[in-house]
Amino acid sequence: MNYSKLFLLGAMTLSLSACFTLPAGPAGPAGPAGATGDTGARGNTGYTGGTGATGGTGATGATGGAGATGGMGATGDTGATGSTGATGNTGSTGARGNTGAKGATTGETVIVVPAR
Repeated sequence: MNYSKLFLLGAMTLSLSACFTLPAGPAGPAGPAGATGDTGARGNTGYTGGTGATGGTGATGATGGAGATGGMGATGDTGATGSTGATGNTGSTGARGNTGAKGATTGETVIVVPAR
């Protein structure tokens, strides 16, 4: 037989053998358990931090200045002086030579208002 026929016969045999399955055999014995690893060493404890510095005291506020002194009030004006009343006319000379009545002098009222 030549090689091509042998190759073809081997390929057919292989393809047909894939159609047949056999049941699985019994399970084998279990293997031994592995050894337990060692526990690692314990780490060191860290240092405790230091206490922070205390803050400084704040500056004291400035003292306020004195308030301004109030000014003096204005002085009030003096009231006007009243005028003198008119002089009365002399009466005409009568037959008996009596002098007419003398006119009266009248003054005006002056009101003085004090300054506030």
